[in-house]
Amino acid sequence: MTTYAAPHPHVRHRLPAWTRVLLSGLLLWLATVVITFGTGNPNLVPTIILLGSFLVPVTFVVYAFGRADEMLTAQRIFTAFIYGGVLGVLGATVLEAALLQQPSGLLSYLGVGLIEEAVKLAALWALARRLPRYTLRDGMVLGAAVGFGFAALESAGYAFTALFGSSGLSLLNLVETEALRGILAPFGHGLWTAILGGALFATAARSRHGRPRLRVSLLGWYLLMVLLHALWDASNSIANWLTLLLTGTPTQWMLIGQGQVPAVTQSQVRLYTSINWGLLLLDAAIGVTILTIRWHRQTTTRPPAAPLPATRPAPQASPTALTQTATTAPRS
Repeated sequence: MTTYAAPHPHVRHRLPAWTRVLLSGLLLWLATVVITFGTGNPNLVPTIILLGSFLVPVTFVVYAFGRADEMLTAQRIFTAFIYGGVLGVLGATVLEAALLQQPSGLLSYLGVGLIEEAVKLAALWALARRLPRYTLRDGMVLGAAVGFGFAALESAGYAFTALFGSSGLSLLNLVETEALRGILAPFGHGLWTAILGGALFATAARSRHGRPRLRVSLLGWYLLMVLLHALWDASNSIANWLTLLLTGTPTQWMLIGQGQVPAVTQSQVRLYTSINWGLLLLDAAIGVTILTIRWHRQTTTRPPAAPLPATRPAPQASPTALTQTATTAPRS
């Protein structure tokens, strides 16, 4: 007798949700850019700005959501993305206008880092105050949502500003700005606030009531993120000065001393670009390494369990009763 194996059903493998979001959003953005260049329709400019600014942040939030537990619902993460981003941008704008009226040099980069990381942390803390429990990973996911919300709105502002060039509206500047910020988006605000979110939620493990608290460890992580933020923002200026220190000519230094901008050579441009990207890669590598290491050190805090009520030991039957039970028990 010949037997035939039943055919295996065809299993269709789908791409992860975050990949589908990234690819579909990228195609829509590219189509919008091409149609806008081809038709010259300015009504499509807001679509380019919104798609380009929110594509990468939303993609990474979807990616992070797939790694959270059931406590972080889609509604919580969406709320953190929108409310945290808006509150962070508004708070940073007000504080920077009040405290950094005359920014100069390294202090301005440190000031921006101190303010923006503080407002994002405050927004995250406010949004997480009613959570039933706290884990380090959930803190990272919720922190990433707040940080990427901030990054999306900030990128939209930079893209809008880039549209207005010295010779009028420049769609090319807008597209270049969005492409560059989209590539760098995963290694900026979302990464820094994710690390801060994990540090914030980790403080609940040492709290009496299982709630986040302001501790020295949290302050240390905050200052480290401020330094990473400042290095990221200052990479352009650092690359400029290192290039001049290494290759600057006496004529260039004389013009700089007179307050003029000297002409640069192609070799200096290449060196500046290499140093600038090298600093950004170093900053990103430090942040990603920290996030990866701490992701595998999950800390879970739960409310202390109520003590079980005391129970009396079950009474033991006497030998006589056992004998009577065995005698009267029915036989099978």
